[in-house]
Amino acid sequence: MKLSNATLQDMPDGVLVPTYDRAALAPGIVHIGVGNFHRAHQAWYLHRLMQQGKALDWAIIGAGVRDYDSGQRDKLAAQDYLTTLIELDPAGTSAEVVGAMVDYVPIEEGNRALIRQLSDPQIRIVSLTVTEGGYFLDPADKRFSPTHLDIQHDAVHGDTPRTAFGVIVAALKARRAAAIGPFTCMSCDNLPGNGRILKEVVIGLAKLSDSDLAQWIAETVSFPNSMVDCIVPATGPGEVAMVQSIGVDDAAPVTHENFRQWVIEDDFCAGRPPLEEVGVTVSDRVHDYEAMKLQLLNGGHQVIAAPAEVLGLHTIADAMRAPMIKALLRKVALEEVLPHITPVPEITPEAYVDLIDARFSNPAMVDTVRRVAFDGSSRHSGAVLPIIRTALAARTPTDGLALSQALWARMCLGVREDGSKIEANDPDWARLSKAAIAAKQTPQAWLEQRHIYGDIADHSGFSAAFSRFLAQLYCDGVDATIAGYVAS
Repeated sequence: MKLSNATLQDMPDGVLVPTYDRAALAPGIVHIGVGNFHRAHQAWYLHRLMQQGKALDWAIIGAGVRDYDSGQRDKLAAQDYLTTLIELDPAGTSAEVVGAMVDYVPIEEGNRALIRQLSDPQIRIVSLTVTEGGYFLDPADKRFSPTHLDIQHDAVHGDTPRTAFGVIVAALKARRAAAIGPFTCMSCDNLPGNGRILKEVVIGLAKLSDSDLAQWIAETVSFPNSMVDCIVPATGPGEVAMVQSIGVDDAAPVTHENFRQWVIEDDFCAGRPPLEEVGVTVSDRVHDYEAMKLQLLNGGHQVIAAPAEVLGLHTIADAMRAPMIKALLRKVALEEVLPHITPVPEITPEAYVDLIDARFSNPAMVDTVRRVAFDGSSRHSGAVLPIIRTALAARTPTDGLALSQALWARMCLGVREDGSKIEANDPDWARLSKAAIAAKQTPQAWLEQRHIYGDIADHSGFSAAFSRFLAQLYCDGVDATIAGYVAS
């Protein structure tokens, strides 16, 4: 059954569909970066509210700023912006059609259509998932860096911006000129203090061309911090075949685990949907939630992805079936990360480690090692290096964390233990590979990537452990090296 508004009532038995009148929805949110995660997470929460007859004026309009976004728009437009979500639970799969998105701004050079859409007074929230590496931050200090060519372009050509942040600045400028109130800017990316970072980037870009506008943004626009969590694999032929097997013809289905979490500050300058009524945690302790999630879950993903890639394992569940990789994750999490995690009301850090163990081990999830390992230069910087710095400052154990960096360096050599090639999997792959090749003979060469590690390389104990582990990886292999650490 081809997915569309016209066929919703004819979907196969067992497939949940919207019970609300989609034609009566009014847009209130523009989301930039309509990937799988957004559709399985933020769009799902809005859909759940709409199923209760609420938030009907908070429908989502999708958007993108790159040429490759056109393909996603075409797929979704052909099925009335509907998405089939397939929950992958070990006890069995289930399917639900989500209808919270009602339009998708055409992709065009200069992004004028998107600026006009964001200038519409109906739009009260602009949200983003542009990935950890999409915020133009200096890798070492995680502060806004205005040196990128696209940022420099947007500073000079504000009417035809290339970046999402340039579009936001242009739209806010238009709203101020028209005496229209601002919208809330809401990051949904896995970044510590994502609202603070988004604010710094938007205001930093505005300052490059209009200091008065930058001041107005600082005084009137909200940038709530948030923490988002749901493991959502990439969609490939297998996922398309899966949705077809249940009788739905969806060109862009999304699979996801049977877990979701969203924690957000109550800081919305133009109102918000009642998200807490569908399980969102509204809290002023977002930092504590995000620290636990980023350092245990996102950091844990990086700890296991590198050895899994070197060993040629395909999925994260495969990695968790490898005894040494599973033992590495638990030992690093419990002994080196946990001492620095602040408990939150819903769950203890120890129970959270058990939870991520179960989530990573879900055999129904075809979450590839390659997807999780992608853009390690951003993901290690955002999720692993902060806990290394904290542990070094506190003088607590860091051997397992040093091993995680040695494993990443070994992965970036680009060759698995069986001799097969690891294809480029990072925007900075060429530089990483060069450093990894040099580090095979001189391990310190890896840590001397100051744009990533900063002063971590200056800690003699950490540097010595890293060098020892990297040499052992090349001498004894992944399993034996991890086994030595686990037994220590």
